[in-house]
Order: sequence, then C-alpha cells, then structure tokens
Amino acid sequence: MLELINEKRSEYMMAESLYLDDSTIPDETAEALNDNVQPYPGKAPLPPSPHGVAQAKFQLYSDPLEFAHIDQIAISVAQEDQKTFTDLVRMLVGKCGSDIEKARTIFRWITVKNLNTMNFDDNLRGDTPMGLLRGIKHGTESYHVLFKRLCSYAGLHCVVIKGYSKSAGYQPGVHFEDSRFRNSWNAVYVAGAWRFVQCNWGARHLVNAKEVPKVGAKGKSDSLRYEYDDHYFLTDPREFIYEFFPLQPEWQLLKNPITQRDFEDLPFVRSLFFRYGLYFPDSNTKAVMYTDATGAATVRIAIPTNMQSNLIFHYNLKFYESEGDTYDGVSLKRFVMQSVLGNIVSFRVHAPNSGAFLLDIFANSVTPKEYLTGEPMKFKSVCKFKIICEELQTVMVPLPDCASGEWGPTKATRLFGLIPISHQDPLVFAGRELEIQFRMSKPLTDFMATLHKNGVEEKRLSKYISHTIVDDFITFLIGFPEEGQYGLDVYTREISSHKSDENGHHNHHQHQHRLANGNGIHGEKHLLTHCCKYLINSSKRN
Repeated sequence: MLELINEKRSEYMMAESLYLDDSTIPDETAEALNDNVQPYPGKAPLPPSPHGVAQAKFQLYSDPLEFAHIDQIAISVAQEDQKTFTDLVRMLVGKCGSDIEKARTIFRWITVKNLNTMNFDDNLRGDTPMGLLRGIKHGTESYHVLFKRLCSYAGLHCVVIKGYSKSAGYQPGVHFEDSRFRNSWNAVYVAGAWRFVQCNWGARHLVNAKEVPKVGAKGKSDSLRYEYDDHYFLTDPREFIYEFFPLQPEWQLLKNPITQRDFEDLPFVRSLFFRYGLYFPDSNTKAVMYTDATGAATVRIAIPTNMQSNLIFHYNLKFYESEGDTYDGVSLKRFVMQSVLGNIVSFRVHAPNSGAFLLDIFANSVTPKEYLTGEPMKFKSVCKFKIICEELQTVMVPLPDCASGEWGPTKATRLFGLIPISHQDPLVFAGRELEIQFRMSKPLTDFMATLHKNGVEEKRLSKYISHTIVDDFITFLIGFPEEGQYGLDVYTREISSHKSDENGHHNHHQHQHRLANGNGIHGEKHLLTHCCKYLINSSKRN
C-alpha cells in the first residue's frame, strides 16, 4: 500500500465516500435563515450512500483565486463580531451558490480570525460565535467544533474525526504510542463526497503586503492581507494521509486503508511539498532511510515540469538525538551531495559515523530574475527524514569545501543560461587534466573558477585553473597537482546579493567572489555570483 501512496502525484488515487451515521447530527433547531441557509439542523436528511468515486481536489478547483469573491465575503464579515450563530451564518453563506462555497466561506472566516489579537469579555456565553472563539483561545474549545457548528447552521453535513497527526514536535521515526500527537479535524460532505478540512492548520496570521491591497479596503487595511494555507481545505485523502491518521480506518477515505505502521513509515512531508507538486519517484522512500555498507542513503524528489525552472532546494543535516551539526569540526552539510538531473533533485547522504541523523529538506519557488535581485529568500521545510547508519565499513571524508547548495550544471543553466557541452553530470572522473565547456545562450562577460581539495589551501590551487572564451563558448582548463577528489566552483557576473535572516527559516545566501585587477578587469572590483559546481575525481587511470 505504501507503494500506492508514494506513486507519482499526477496519478491521483480517487477516494471513496463513507456513510455518515445520523448519531453525528445534533437534535437541535434554530430559526430558519433563508432559502440558502438551513435551520440548525432540524431533521436534516442523511447524505447519500457513497457509491461513486470522489473527484480529486484539482477537479473541483485549480486555483484558490476562483474563490476570491467568497473569500472577500468572509474577510468582510470577520471585521465585525456577530452575536448569534444565526446572524453569522446568514452573513457568510447568504450569497453562496453551492455547498463548496458555503464550506469555503466558513473555512475562510475561521482562518481570518486571529485569536492572538482578539480580546474577549469574560461574560460571553459559550453558545455564541465569540464565546466559542474565546474558548478556543483559552483551550476549552477547538476549531473543529466551531467548523462543525457553523456547517450545521449552514445545512452542511460535517463530522469531527479523531486520530493522530504529525504535528509540532514530531520527527520522522517517532511511533504513536500515547496521546502526545492526538488531534481532531473535520470532514464535510460537499460535491457528492466527504472531504477533509483542517481549520487549525489552515489558519495564518495577518501579514504586511502593501503590494496586495484588498478590494474595498481603506486606510491602514491597505497594507494588510490575510494569509492562510489552502492545502487544508478539501484536501485529497491521498495527501491528507501523510499527516493525519484517524482512529477509525474508514475515515481515511481511501479505497485501501493503511495501517498505523504504514502511516509512521510514510515520509514526513509538509503542505508545501504538495503545493509545489512534488512527489517521490521511488516507492521505497520512507520516513526512516537506512544507509548501505558504505554509509550512503539517497532521497530523491521529483519536480513537476512547470516548477523545474523556479524551484530551489537546500538542506540541513544534524545528529538525530543531539541536533549537533558538526563532526570533527566539519559541517555535516559536507556529507550530503545535492544534485539535480532532469526533473529529479537528489540528496545523497554519506554518514561520517554510525548512528542516526536528521535530514531536513527546504524549498522555495523563485524565478531566476527574482533570485538575482538581492531580495532575501526564505526557505521552508518540505520534508524530513531520519537517516540511520547501523554499521560503517568505510571511512567517509567530507566533500570539498565548495559553495553550499546543489552540485552540477543545472543551476548555471537555470540562472544564467549556461548550457553544459562537455559535462552534464555533477560527478566527473578525470585524469590529471580536464576541460569543461559551456555555451552561453546570452551574453556573460566575467567568469572565475576556484578549485578546492581537502587539506589544501585554495590559493595554492588557483594557478591550476584558467579559462578561455571563444565566440559563445566558455572553456575551463583544470590541471590537478595530485590525485584525489576536488571541487570546482564556477562564478560569473551577478546583479545583486542576498541578505540573511535568522527568523526560523532557512535563508538563501548567494556565494560571491570579488574579481580584482589581473583578471581582465582594470581599476575596479566586480562582484561575481556562484553559478555551479562540479565534484571531480582525478586519477592517473582516467
């Protein structure tokens, strides 16, 4: 079943709907709102028995902007406090044309409400919208109860599902043995099927964004927008199962439910993983990866065609228990080789010793033009893995101390239009001399390359590198003073630099070298940007 879950993202698994017992519907009544808002809930009919196959989320809507007018209703309603659920739901769903729109405006109203900035009267009744929000803030109520209550007033069938989630504090490899990671979420019956909603995980705080003013907003509101995570609205079951495991297997909404052990084995991914359309091309990719006898384990992630030119990845490697990130004074990052070939980004870990490690993989979507503007780029985690090396039969040495990030020429092509002619792979086997050639698809004037080898100063190796430019071709000529493993960094002209940010996210650092006199530039220093690097094994036998 894990192979089925890990299959290519484009091959969607269609989920089956499940029967809703009428015991889940509270026997209460309330004032009828209008033709579009049902009494709460009266004797609401049971949802149809599930005989069909649910549509995938992208078949319901492909872009959240399709709900722009519905979202704006929720945002506007959220600016005021309603005294009754009847008033609130009338304002939210009165203009909705479908059950999906009703569920959407309720979801967005909940995610817009920022409890961190709200103050509540102590005498609020618990059976009012504000009273329930106050309970959520103080931990006596929950988002899933609020969502279910509003759905019932709006005439929507909704249930609360209990189970486990890979939430804050969870790490790959952890087993669900107690109540530590217990959680609850909703399923709402819309468009002929049960679909998942997780309001708590979908909620985001208000953030500044002067470039995206809201329609009709005035004054200070112009500098604000409401950020949320659309992934947790009507999430596909085959994606939801990566993070949430219900105690009742039928509420997985999968044709073939998986076991709790299967759930623990699934890779630990975040919503951004699915937002970028990423998937694991290898069916044996699990949360815990074991190295081979040489201490090596590889995680491969596939990138959809439409994201290949924009997605940039980074990673962190730490010890699993201590979270230390160095081994014998060397960064553990130098024991990971990140490379991109075609639509696959690979992270090959070479454990320096036996034990457990935590590999955290980050990504960000940015165009080449944006990359070179100098604006800071925050990288957010897309997935994590526990890497276990049970026994190490080979002494592993760190990779040469090159600029961080991916190996291979793909980056040069993506950023600067440099097309590799001689070497497309990141790993090169060479004799005592090597020529690496690129073709320039657009004019680039300045180039520089640096050679690195463990135990040898960079300055000592500078005399072994040169380059020539003939027409549109740039050729790097490298000589190796001795056998061994080398790293080659290639730099060219950049536009600007990136700043750093230590605010909980990985921030991209552009790697730069200054080109001084003697390199063809007279009277000035020019900042160059790192564009690619190669790992080269030099041997007399090659």
